[in-house]
Amino acid sequence: MRDAAPHGTYKVQALDRAFAVLDLLGESETPLGLAQVALALQLHKSTAHRFLMVLERHHMVERTVSGKFRLGLRLFDFGNRAIEQYDLRERAQPHLRRLVTETEETAHLCILEQARVIYIDKIEPARSVRMITRIGASNPVHCTSVGKAMLAFLPEERIADIIRRTRFERFTTRTIATAEALRVEIEKTRRRGYAVDDEELEEGLRCIAVPVLDAQRQPVAAVSISGPSFRVTAQKLPAIANHILQCVRGISTDMGFISASRTSRPAWSA
Repeated sequence: MRDAAPHGTYKVQALDRAFAVLDLLGESETPLGLAQVALALQLHKSTAHRFLMVLERHHMVERTVSGKFRLGLRLFDFGNRAIEQYDLRERAQPHLRRLVTETEETAHLCILEQARVIYIDKIEPARSVRMITRIGASNPVHCTSVGKAMLAFLPEERIADIIRRTRFERFTTRTIATAEALRVEIEKTRRRGYAVDDEELEEGLRCIAVPVLDAQRQPVAAVSISGPSFRVTAQKLPAIANHILQCVRGISTDMGFISASRTSRPAWSA
């Protein structure tokens, strides 16, 4: 029984349950009621209520006018601070700036969180027609080049889990709309070493991305170049991919993922 467990064990279990509540609210498209939270996490209503009250007191969750719960804005502050402190972002910046100078298009640095990508850095060129994105924002994996770039180099079980979590929402007529179509795109990305978002998230916008792999050849992030499709043409994609590859090699070397002597090899074989 729970009362017989050591006091420290109960505290750890309580923390696990609190994070489970946050994960549940974060994955939900709409605020959830107390009964929904209790049912989803297999908790008594009184237990779920206790966790929600503690999280609400610390502004981790907030209550809507209808009495349902959603994530609180304090998590947004924590997220911004985490991004600011993220070592990868700091080490990647000089390489991203060089990439923007070479391509004259917008560069993004993204990480993977469940079935979404989070933009942890963005550098824009001086030219007009820029990307309307912001640091800290997120998008689904299935319609972003950075998402597909990271998916392609994950272990199969992780890929399957992310695909199960993905809601194949359509943003344009070109958006990948099924798990089968995403699988085809993942394999194509794996073969050529880079991913493409061909106006799948936004009409008139084309993006290309390469993953940043760690020493175990697992993706920890992805770098992309994005721009209007009339500038980032299909013919330019291989050349842009080569610039991104050089950028990713530099980031991987600075992070200690690969040695300088190995930077002549493709990033996805590091």
